[in-house]
Amino acid sequence: MSMFKKVLASVGIGSAKVDTRLEEAQVVAGGTLRGVVSIHGGQVEQQIDKIYIYVKTQYEKEENDRKVTHEVEIARILITDGFLLQAGADREIPFEITVPERTPVSYRNTPVWLMTGLDIKMALDPSDHDYLEVLPSDNMQVVFGALEELGFRLREVTNEYAPRLGAGLPFVQEFEYVPTREFRGALEELEVMFFPRVNNLELYIQIDRRARGLGGFLSEAMGTDESFIRVTFTGNELRRGVHEVSRQLHQLISRYS
Repeated sequence: MSMFKKVLASVGIGSAKVDTRLEEAQVVAGGTLRGVVSIHGGQVEQQIDKIYIYVKTQYEKEENDRKVTHEVEIARILITDGFLLQAGADREIPFEITVPERTPVSYRNTPVWLMTGLDIKMALDPSDHDYLEVLPSDNMQVVFGALEELGFRLREVTNEYAPRLGAGLPFVQEFEYVPTREFRGALEELEVMFFPRVNNLELYIQIDRRARGLGGFLSEAMGTDESFIRVTFTGNELRRGVHEVSRQLHQLISRYS
């Protein structure tokens, strides 16, 4: 019977179960998450080689003229090394992990979750999923406020396939804005990507100009009506607040609109 139980455990029947309990399911990108991994032993003793927590999200990629959603691992964090878990035994392992700064924020339809996995040889990997609400950093909040002050309205947020920009990840998170006041009529949209640089914040901005006249129509048809800009705001500039960043963004966007 014992051997039969081991065979069942190897395919996930009667094997160890894992459950992660977070102190709080809300965290700022780059911030700290605390919680406990709770493990309940199955019908037989099992050797747990390692326990990992994975930070995961998903992105879209165009394949054969359609959008395909892919799951991606942002970080894999070791919680504990191996131990022998007796049948029916309970064990709780407290943890404290840092959520990577490049974790996308939970705006619109951008899911971010933790997956806790037990590394068990010759067995299916029991796992647990916990969704997070990832909030923008203070630096990002300043830029959001500046764009709103300039009359830009956030229309869409997506994780898009862009391995050359992802800095080790296959995607970037794009914030798509439309002008509602001063730049309305000059711009179609503004796409903004954020790249944290310790205390600084680098922006990658794509300015989509509105075509005007025959020359504008030809530019649009040839795909030359967009401008790509990189700009870095220092920690000091960001600490001066929304008005300072708004002023600089206004000068920058006006130059290309």
